[in-house]
Amino acid sequence: MSIPQLLISIILFLILFFGIGFLLNMVLRSTWIMAVFYPIIIIVIVDNVRMIDYVINPAMSFSQLGSDLFALKLVDMVILFSGFVGAIISGIVIKMLRVRGYQMF
Repeated sequence: MSIPQLLISIILFLILFFGIGFLLNMVLRSTWIMAVFYPIIIIVIVDNVRMIDYVINPAMSFSQLGSDLFALKLVDMVILFSGFVGAIISGIVIKMLRVRGYQMF
C-alpha cells in the first residue's frame, strides 16, 4: 500500500467512525456506544468465521480469531486503530456538547 492510500484510508476511517459514533451517541443518548461496539465491528471485518460459530464452537472460533488478528499487517492495524480513535473522539465531542448545554434529541 502506498503512502497516499494509507493517509486517505486513515482519514476515511477516522471520519467514518466519528460520524457513525456521533449519530449513534446523539440518537441513543449514550456517550460511548460506538467505542463499545467498535471491537465487534472489527471482529466482523477481520474474521472469516460466522457469528453463530462463536456460540456453537467457541474454542475453534476464538483460536481462528486470534490467528486472523495476528495475521494483520501493521498498515491494517493502523487503519483500524484510526477508526477506533474516531469513535472515541465522537464520544468526547458528544460529552463536551452536553456539558455546554446542547441537548440533542
